[in-house]
This record gives sequence, structure tokens and C-alpha cells, in this order.
Amino acid sequence: MNTVNPLFQRTSLLTGPKTLETMEKSRVIVFGLGGVGGWAAEALVRSGIGSISLVDFDTVCSSNTNRQIQALNSTIGRFKADVLEERLKDINPSCKIRSFKQIFSKNNSDLFNINEADYVIDAIDMITSKLDLIETAFSFGKRLFSSMGMAFKLDPTQIKVADIWKSSGCPLARLVRQGLKKRGFTGHFPVVFSPEKLPTRANDEAAGVVELHPEGKTPLGSAVPVTATAGMILASLVIRDIHGHNTFLKESL
Repeated sequence: MNTVNPLFQRTSLLTGPKTLETMEKSRVIVFGLGGVGGWAAEALVRSGIGSISLVDFDTVCSSNTNRQIQALNSTIGRFKADVLEERLKDINPSCKIRSFKQIFSKNNSDLFNINEADYVIDAIDMITSKLDLIETAFSFGKRLFSSMGMAFKLDPTQIKVADIWKSSGCPLARLVRQGLKKRGFTGHFPVVFSPEKLPTRANDEAAGVVELHPEGKTPLGSAVPVTATAGMILASLVIRDIHGHNTFLKESL
């Protein structure tokens, strides 16, 4: 009889030891380690995922502190991927962790060994890289869970999960749908999005900024209750899929 790792005893009591064993054998790649992706990676490692790759080219800056789990005074200036790798190893030293300080594109997709992953999490905010990743994940037949825009949102209870083609009220999701159509992409995958419209100018400004700066180069207002919740939902989609509790996913597609 296998002994449950005491780190994940509470998880095992919820999902059963077989699911935990599968999670320990599962490999996940998280692209984008900002206010969404960093929390998703943390939740996965705390839940018993045995192998995770972290992809982000950026370094920690002071403005990240309001929403990014690896952003501390002591980590400013360091690569987000390196900081998060250290943190996750401290949580579970037996987890296999790889970090990549790269921007994803079709030209360098071979670097990340996506073909070896079981799950791909997309938390990228740059539209070209996002579209490239979606197409690449599908070309390998991988299970993909993608986050849409969480800027200019304050109410985490409005976050939803739906098929990309059924998402609404999110400027980034609209750009993704348009970009995929232009590329002739017709696949289906779940996205985490929020249709929240703030009763202020902020919502109109958000839509305009995303339209004018689709590569995410302009700072956007964001709040940790929303971004962290989106990250937790992405992690839960992976965990529930492994557990076989995917009725919700089937209904959302």
C-alpha cells in the first residue's frame, strides 16, 4: 500500500490516493507568471502536481507587488521564473521544476517541450504569443486552459469559465477570437474570463487600451482578488480534470 506524502494528506482525503498519484505523475507548463499564472503555479504545486515548467521573460518590479505572488521587496529586479522556482521548491522539494526566461513564440516553441506536457496553462497577456501558444498546444493535442483579461476588474465572483467562442464582455477575449479566426483556427478550449463592467470610466479606458496596445505594453489597473482567483480557477481545472470531475468542463464547452 502506497504511503501518502504528508504534504498532500488533506488533498488525498478529498480526491483519493489514486488521483493524488496521478497528479504526482502529471506534467504542467504555465506560460506567463504574472498576477494570474503565478498563483496557478503555486496552487498546482501545493495540490501535488509532480512536474511543472515555468515560462516568463520578465523581472519583478515594484508595481507587481499588488497582485503577483513572487513580488516582494527582496525580489525586485530578479526574474519572475527564478523567484517562483525557488518558492515552489521550498513548498515541495520533490516537485520537478524547470524555469524558462523566454517569450513564447512559434519560432522558439521547441525550447519548452510542450509535446511532453499533460496540461498547458496560458496566462500570457501578449496577443501574438498567446495565439501562437494556443495553436502550438493544439498541434500537440494538449489539454489547454487559458486566461483572458483580468485588468479593470474588482469583483472575483463574476469570473466565469466557458469555451473561447462563448466568452463575452472581455476585450482580450474578443481580440483572441478575432486573431484565431484570421488564422483559420476552429478548435475549442476552456477560458477563464470576466464580463464585469465597472460603473466608471475605467471600463471604457480598459477596452481602449487593450485595442490600442494588444501586446500588453501599457500598464493596466488590476487587483489581486481578481487575478489570484483566476489563477486558482485555472489550477482547479487541471486538478478536476485529473480527478475525472469534469462535468462542469463538458457543460462549459
